[in-house]
Amino acid sequence: MKGSGATCERTRKERFIAHIMLGAWYKLGLFLLCYQIISLEGHPEGHYVAAVYEHRSILTPNPKVLTDRESALRLMNQNLDLYEEQVMAAAKEGVQIIVFPEDGIHGFNFTRDSLYPFLDFLPSLQSEEWNPCLEPYKFNDTEVLQRLSCMAIMGQMYLVANLGTKQPCNSSDAHCPADGRYQFNTNVVFSDNGTFVTSYRKQNLYFEYAFDTPPEVDYSTFDTPFAEKFGIFICFDILFFEPAVRLVKDYGVKHIVFTAAWMNQLPLLASIEIQQAFAVAFNVNVLAVNNHHPSLGMTGSGIHSPRRSFWYHNMESPEGKLIIAQISDPPADADLLWNDTSSTTESYREFFSKEPSCEENDIDAPCNKGWSHETVPSFHSTMMYDNFTLVPAWEEQGSLQVCSNSLCCYVDYQRHVLSDDFYALGVFDDLHTVHGTYYVQACALVKCGGPQFETCGHEITNATDTFDFHLWGNFSTSYVFPILLTSGMTLEIPGQVGWEGSHYFMRKNQLSEGLLTAALYGRWYERD
Repeated sequence: MKGSGATCERTRKERFIAHIMLGAWYKLGLFLLCYQIISLEGHPEGHYVAAVYEHRSILTPNPKVLTDRESALRLMNQNLDLYEEQVMAAAKEGVQIIVFPEDGIHGFNFTRDSLYPFLDFLPSLQSEEWNPCLEPYKFNDTEVLQRLSCMAIMGQMYLVANLGTKQPCNSSDAHCPADGRYQFNTNVVFSDNGTFVTSYRKQNLYFEYAFDTPPEVDYSTFDTPFAEKFGIFICFDILFFEPAVRLVKDYGVKHIVFTAAWMNQLPLLASIEIQQAFAVAFNVNVLAVNNHHPSLGMTGSGIHSPRRSFWYHNMESPEGKLIIAQISDPPADADLLWNDTSSTTESYREFFSKEPSCEENDIDAPCNKGWSHETVPSFHSTMMYDNFTLVPAWEEQGSLQVCSNSLCCYVDYQRHVLSDDFYALGVFDDLHTVHGTYYVQACALVKCGGPQFETCGHEITNATDTFDFHLWGNFSTSYVFPILLTSGMTLEIPGQVGWEGSHYFMRKNQLSEGLLTAALYGRWYERD
């Protein structure tokens, strides 16, 4: 009986692989001529064509119910079929690298045991190459990796995807879970010939109890013929030093691959806001892709450079979206782009010279006295689950200041459309403790949800008032992310950002849409 079972298993696997290979090479034949014609056109030096696919993943109806491997593969192959369609569409456009979202293949909300049949085995390959499409029998339980590898061959492009992986361990490993296996939330990278390039295991899990945190942080990078030094991380990782900031600071990464199943939270942490802010703050390109489930608040993907963004955010459509863009290497010197203070206004310089001080830990200190033509009342409102201190921006133009703990925020603004919309300047300098624990220093000029103070911090997506503004603060951290979002969930690139003395600033004139959020979102990692 054992031999018969093994034969059945081998027959099933052979049929599965034969299906993959026949389909792969047939479709490759159909598209190869078109791809070759596009490739002959070439790309300008220092440029490449990237794609991200915001995928509406097909989900198992009962993720907590135990199932078997064959049933798990049937579900995952439905998602992989959609991936394959996007690869072929991207190939016709000359795409050189494509990225798929976190949880796009297997879904989410599993228990540890119910997730297990959905996991592929990911071998450790320090000294040997492996092409799963061409070497399918080398390792067991690698069916998903095999399909992804074949897609990379079909499209003749680098491919990055997220899946669940497993790794056996034993009692000699002090970190080994009680059930004798690790379960990791993993990104995998394949080259354009299907070779497995590298993997990354998510470090900062977001209430993902079915997965394990890796015993050591992965600093995963890879080079390509068209752009050097890509770095990889996943979703919640973007808010932490390890590995996201470390990759940029210590590993020389200039291109980021970022997969996510990100639930948007306005006004400061919608997915496209933080994606673009990371690109601007660190002078890198970010290929960012989100899962598409608007009912769960999941949408928002983009291809971002420090100077331009191509993005998709749609809470209405049930469909996914393929974003394709030609992107260039980031400029060599970010300061030349972002810290040109030659055009800084005299009033802006004057504000720096008259900076008042606030007493430590006194969030009610009357920091605004003497700052504007009349005394502006400060108030408190909950924004992003945090208790912000704010002052209203009632006038057509003005200068405001508000302080909390060691952080003082300033804005010099002029409104070109003066409606009844209520805006306020807010500050937060403390430990964020809801849905994660991390230290935030934030200065934010936001549109409020109504005329009442307590509506500041509500999730607003449309506005009519356009602004010119300078926004700055005396941040204690050197890691500040500039966020600029306008009506209709429209991204705009800041006019100037950077440091002047002990202040980090953002300047923007001539907004094309009404202002939703202009914010400097600082992360004080050492105080997490």
